[in-house]
Amino acid sequence: MKKFAAILLAGAMICSLAACGGEDKKETTKAPETKAAETKAPETKAAETKATEVGTEAPAGETKGAGTESRDDGKLIMATEAGFAPYEYTEDGATVIGVDVDIANEIAKAMGKELEIQNMSFDSALLAVQQGKVDFAAAGISVTPDREEEMDFSIEYTTSRQVVVVNKESKRVDSVDALTADTVVGVQTGTVADFYCQDDLGTKDLKQYGKFMEAAMDLKNDRIDCIIMDALPAEEMVKVNDDLEVLEGEVFTDKYAIAVQKGNTEMVEQINEVLQKLVDEGKVEEFIINHTTK
Repeated sequence: MKKFAAILLAGAMICSLAACGGEDKKETTKAPETKAAETKAPETKAAETKATEVGTEAPAGETKGAGTESRDDGKLIMATEAGFAPYEYTEDGATVIGVDVDIANEIAKAMGKELEIQNMSFDSALLAVQQGKVDFAAAGISVTPDREEEMDFSIEYTTSRQVVVVNKESKRVDSVDALTADTVVGVQTGTVADFYCQDDLGTKDLKQYGKFMEAAMDLKNDRIDCIIMDALPAEEMVKVNDDLEVLEGEVFTDKYAIAVQKGNTEMVEQINEVLQKLVDEGKVEEFIINHTTK
């Protein structure tokens, strides 16, 4: 009987060990699921880093696809930076108007939607497009290889000239050819002039501004030697600042397009259809004249 009891006891112990072993194995099979979830963390971290670098207040980790394609509220949302006359500027300090706004109104009309304009910094406008917070951005945007990796673009609808604005009295720069790496240059952050000074001119003392009027004040007070910017906004600037002038010649030429969230082919096609019609009918030139002869 003792031997039989011992056998039963041994069997019970074996069953107990087997049950324990089964629980260990079950816990082990869960580990890859936990590990997989952990591997997603770097993606969220990368999104947070990118948002910080661009200087937006967008919520960290927001996915790129929170998309405008799913919006169906009857509104077409445009992001811009309204300090770039004649393309976008404010009237009476509130209403945003300009060449790009006229174009955007035509696009909204063709789509049967109401245009809503969100005024923000230039960098934030580009990021808002990437994150799908707006339908498109129009702010005198140049198409560059780096930008094409992050967003899609419409056809180019106008050509601009990048020029040099100086203080009439001090005139620290007397010609476009006199620009050197030692010239203290003012630019709007994130524009092609900004990239040109960094990559081509090799400017050692580059002053970056959110708005051109801030640069104009520093130029008037001789804190910088010149401003490099688009010709049309430059001409508008000197109209209201008679102590500034635009030098003869151009630094380089540039073309503008409308930026759309990457992959939103339908939006690009709708915008292109309207843009091509406006260009063919001479409407874009008409808009420019309307906003430069006031």
